Amino acid sequence: MFFLRELEREITLHPSFFGPRTREYLTTRLLEDVEGSCTGQYYIITVLDTVTISEGRVVPGSGVAEYTIQYRAVVWRPFKGETVDAIVSSVNRMGVFADVGPLPVFVSSHLIPPEIRWDPNATPPQYTDNGDQVIEKGTHLRIKLIGTRSDVGSMFAIGSVKEDFLGTL
Repeated sequence: MFFLRELEREITLHPSFFGPRTREYLTTRLLEDVEGSCTGQYYIITVLDTVTISEGRVVPGSGVAEYTIQYRAVVWRPFKGETVDAIVSSVNRMGVFADVGPLPVFVSSHLIPPEIRWDPNATPPQYTDNGDQVIEKGTHLRIKLIGTRSDVGSMFAIGSVKEDFLGTL
């Protein structure tokens, strides 16, 4: 689910960047540092605008200045039970790995409907019902998230396509 959050970040700036374009450089540096990053709880999709940029504080002994920037950003936090669209990145007999934007999702073979079976003789590797449903690399899937796991700078999810209206698109 997408949210609009007000966040804060500290950025250090070398004295060679002091001057009339300091604010512009800080904003550019903020965009490079945080857009597309993962905090472990959510992904920062984009920075909308900067709310405030504090006065720089010179760090004793090094000469660099430290600025605190408050900004508004659109963030995405995946929730258990959320239905998302994904693109399959790899298929093996244990299940399917798919990407929901920056979030990797694993769908176990036990969470794929029983009529869709692993075909060991197929090239490329795939799950199929010998009809119109084929799950292979590049296939678009609708997945329900069963659970998420957070690490320091990344997230991972487990998904299912075993319910109604889920599966290939």
